[in-house]
Amino acid sequence: MQITVKDESSIKKTLHIEIPVEKVNKELGDTYQQLKKTAKVKGFRPGKAPLSVLKRMFKDKVHADVAYQLIQTSLPDAVMEKQLNVVGEPVINSSELAEEQPFTYDAIVEVKPELPDIDFKGLNLKKNMYKCSDGEIDGQLTMLRNNMASQEDPATPRPAAVDDIAFINFSGSLDGEPFDGFPEREDYRLKIGAGSISKSFDDQMVGMSVGDTKEFDVDFPDDYADSGLAGKTIHFNVTLTSLKEEILPALDDELAKSAGPYQSLDELKEAITAHLQSGYDKRSEQELHEQVFEALLSKYPFEAPETMIKFELDNIMEEIERTYQAYNMSLESTGQTRESLNVKYRDTAEKQAKRHILLNKIIEQEKLDINDEEMEAGFEGVAETLKQPADMVKQYYQTNPQYQDMLKYSLLEKKAMTLMMDNGNIEEVIPEKSEDDKTD
Repeated sequence: MQITVKDESSIKKTLHIEIPVEKVNKELGDTYQQLKKTAKVKGFRPGKAPLSVLKRMFKDKVHADVAYQLIQTSLPDAVMEKQLNVVGEPVINSSELAEEQPFTYDAIVEVKPELPDIDFKGLNLKKNMYKCSDGEIDGQLTMLRNNMASQEDPATPRPAAVDDIAFINFSGSLDGEPFDGFPEREDYRLKIGAGSISKSFDDQMVGMSVGDTKEFDVDFPDDYADSGLAGKTIHFNVTLTSLKEEILPALDDELAKSAGPYQSLDELKEAITAHLQSGYDKRSEQELHEQVFEALLSKYPFEAPETMIKFELDNIMEEIERTYQAYNMSLESTGQTRESLNVKYRDTAEKQAKRHILLNKIIEQEKLDINDEEMEAGFEGVAETLKQPADMVKQYYQTNPQYQDMLKYSLLEKKAMTLMMDNGNIEEVIPEKSEDDKTD
């Protein structure tokens, strides 16, 4: 077998492979012999059909099968001989297979980029030391009070106001015809001011009394999230059937006890502070990671294989679709397509692919590995995230080796990142306050 490699780019190669005529003839002969045993040919008993008849009847199929088999058996050997780190599936362009002639084909493959040893020590990094504000803690407490609010009839009859819970019968029409987007509905719950349908809709509700019926138009903006409503003017017919007002619980120890395993309001505030601060710490850590990747990618530029970029894009698309499904939505309902999102998130996917390549290089360069203790910690981390017993999680991974390998590799990537961070020069800085923070 003769193999030549042509560099199309740093990550794309064309392998020209020639199978010698002796190998071609042997494979053809063996295939015809197997075919002779099973072929049903009119006028001949099984196994007695002449080779000339078999060739006339089955030549195209036999040649196609032999060509496929030759490619399947020779390509892995060619890749190994040329020591190519191939990713993804090859693109095959082959010649017609013929008797008494060598068989040739081209295989276009993508390979992982070959990186030099990476000097990751001494990177100058800045770590933003974020701290949650009193305003953010108060905001979380306000949200908690709203979620725990009771709904009661107003002490005396009164018109609807912002923050009231209105129960309405309503329907919408477009150009005098019923509109599918707002079919006739009864006892629909609406918090006035929340803008669940439209702020303009809520404005029309203010001042209505129980039993009132009102008709009005709402203009939905051109950039409205629901493309089926964007730019349309919908005529509504609304009847207010009942009205509730929200009664917020007092901000005291009893609220804390009702909210969870807390004995006092101070304990609840401490838990909220810890939660908010944890989010800020993760943000700070992620920003450091970004700085590391930006520094290394500028110092060691390389291309990412399209196969790896597509893999990351597919993961992003699946995550977006899962998020929409959780809210009973779809890409189509938001006026988006996979094609438009592929364009939007391609840069993100390319960066993610390059990060994996860099981390893999560090893992190999530094000969990193995960010991049993670190693997146990990995199982416990997954168990904590999934809120499942650690033994159950461990057993699941150990009975599914492919998932255990994936977990191990994710731990290796984290270990590589920690190594780079530990060897960096990290300067802690106080980030500038946003305008909202300055008003606290």
